[in-house]
Amino acid sequence: MKKILLIATLAFASVAAKAQDAPKTESPKIYNPAADAKADISAAIKKAKAQHKNVLLQIGGNWCVWCLRFNDLVTKDADLNKYLADNYVVLHVNYSPENKNEKVLAALGYPQRFGFPVFVVLDGEGNRLHTQNSGYLEEGKGHSKEKVMEFLQGWSPAALDPKSYEEKEKAK
Repeated sequence: MKKILLIATLAFASVAAKAQDAPKTESPKIYNPAADAKADISAAIKKAKAQHKNVLLQIGGNWCVWCLRFNDLVTKDADLNKYLADNYVVLHVNYSPENKNEKVLAALGYPQRFGFPVFVVLDGEGNRLHTQNSGYLEEGKGHSKEKVMEFLQGWSPAALDPKSYEEKEKAK
């Protein structure tokens, strides 16, 4: 009986040791705590202006499961991914214990008051157009594709262009 117990203990220890050596799946690192958010936002604004797009700041951290879920949705869903690419310059702005980007967030009107992720839309001049609480885009354990698309469409350059509405009026 002692031999069986010893063999079982050794087998368990061996399996446990191998499990510790197994590669752990890490979540993607989409936020960079070392990034210079102010400089990155300035570059994104310049790029957006040149491309006639708006800037979408996704503020959060690698620690935030909802931030990662949102990023997963908009990068893997072909419709959302294309719409973002066509209308926005997207920038992930870090908020974590290593770097809270407090001065940048203060200049953006303290969007962290809504939790994370939180989205800030800027125009090609750097003007803040909208701050979006991501809670309104949630559905179940993720985000609703339809709600996200509606948000993106509502703050796209075309939605804010007076010419879009003049053309609709002429068509009537």
